[in-house]
Amino acid sequence: METKGRGQNSSGIVYLVGAGPGDPGLITVKALEKIKMADVIIYDYLAGKQFTNAARQDAEIIYVGKTGSNHTLEQPDINSLIVSKAQDGKTVVRLKGGDPYLFGRGGEEAEELVAAGINFEVIPGVTSGIAAPAYAGIPVTHREYSSMVTFVTGHEDPSKEESALDWHLLARSPGTLVFLMGIKNLSNISRALIQHGMKPETPSAVVMWGTTPDQKSVFSSLESLPFEATKAGIKAPAVVVVGPVAALGRQLAWFENKALFGKKVMITRSREQSRKLAERILELGGQPILFPTISIVDALDFKPIDDSINRIHEYQWVVFTSVNGVEKFLERFQLIAQDIREMRGPKIAAIGPATAAALRQRGLKVDVTAEEFLAEGLIKAFDKIEIAGTRFLIPRAEKARDILPEKLAAAGAWVETVAAYRTEKPKDNDVESVVQSLTDGFVDAITFTSSSTVAHFVEIIERNRATDLLSGVTVASIGPITSATARHLGIQVHVEAAQYTIEGLVAALVGHFGR
Repeated sequence: METKGRGQNSSGIVYLVGAGPGDPGLITVKALEKIKMADVIIYDYLAGKQFTNAARQDAEIIYVGKTGSNHTLEQPDINSLIVSKAQDGKTVVRLKGGDPYLFGRGGEEAEELVAAGINFEVIPGVTSGIAAPAYAGIPVTHREYSSMVTFVTGHEDPSKEESALDWHLLARSPGTLVFLMGIKNLSNISRALIQHGMKPETPSAVVMWGTTPDQKSVFSSLESLPFEATKAGIKAPAVVVVGPVAALGRQLAWFENKALFGKKVMITRSREQSRKLAERILELGGQPILFPTISIVDALDFKPIDDSINRIHEYQWVVFTSVNGVEKFLERFQLIAQDIREMRGPKIAAIGPATAAALRQRGLKVDVTAEEFLAEGLIKAFDKIEIAGTRFLIPRAEKARDILPEKLAAAGAWVETVAAYRTEKPKDNDVESVVQSLTDGFVDAITFTSSSTVAHFVEIIERNRATDLLSGVTVASIGPITSATARHLGIQVHVEAAQYTIEGLVAALVGHFGR
């Protein structure tokens, strides 16, 4: 919905965007699109980095969050800031947790925009009043228990004579009551409802940090809920649910039963390659923490790889030992040869299913895939094939194990290795925040997907410090070569994937944490 303010408009535009309640998977496509295009993002406490990370690098990002009595800016100042940035001709995203028009003060901000003659558009979000109960297993309506739901602000003292809430009416509601921002006043809410006629034994629940890996749900009677919430350490932000449907959460709970629920898992892969592992951790209820310790960059000298591409028909086999090798070699191949069909002639071998899949996605047939996803696995595969006198090309990392070319050469093959890429330490890591997270015990597990990720982690953190920081953290390795590197560097490995793939690594984590 786009609305024009009154008067002449030479300003930018403001998008009042609902970011959803916390799970980044709940943000709408349109909301994400606006975040990516914004010149300025003005965001709240509950619309944090998981959303602002999608912004342009040159976007101005301004935090105006409020927690309890701690207000970065008061609401009139926020209104003025939004108007000012739009009057500068900027595209402004006003990013809010949940929905901007449900206890989000979006209506007040929209009124200011209209008064200033500024165009704006509202992009609704998923309110925590529905999402948090749903993630706790509570349907806010149910044909047998509740045909209506009432959303109530919990951010006022019900004992005040001037309370805007009709507690007599709320206490007699035949449906579900959902209180947002009510944890501070939970005792007052419980007491007021009971005093005005609601049964003390009415099923109730409170859900803290709903939809996130920090979610915690407490189920109780209305009368006992304040005590049980305090005992469980429930703090804001939390959603309170009162009514018969609250009892269903005990049997319909699903999110908190996920295999990696609540586990904070650090990922040390390159930023470009972290996505798949991060998505799987999120799907299983965990929280991925990105700390890329390697960056995949071009080879220093293109001449060797370019020469091999120009002589591609001289080889009987091209062997790929990683997805990175596939991507970097074929990127160069298409630049030099300009037609993937020029790859016809040599047969192709891949070290594992991920590498083979990367080749197939580019239209190339894979003739041999190792059963064991290591160089040793490829060696075994070639034991069954006559290779004496044949010519092999192996595009790989600048620094790599030599066991494969050595064994092939020992079997009578002519082997040429070329550097298709290099790995180096990223230059933009926030090392201190990662160290702080490890020091504070915030990290449950760390994953290493190659020897380079381990070696660079130790270089970045420093060897003795790395060993100390990982004390108490579950160290998960993708396979025996990576594990051997970790142990050599003084890092104990607790979990090793049986299948040396990302799925294998995730399965090993699930098995270890035992849900």
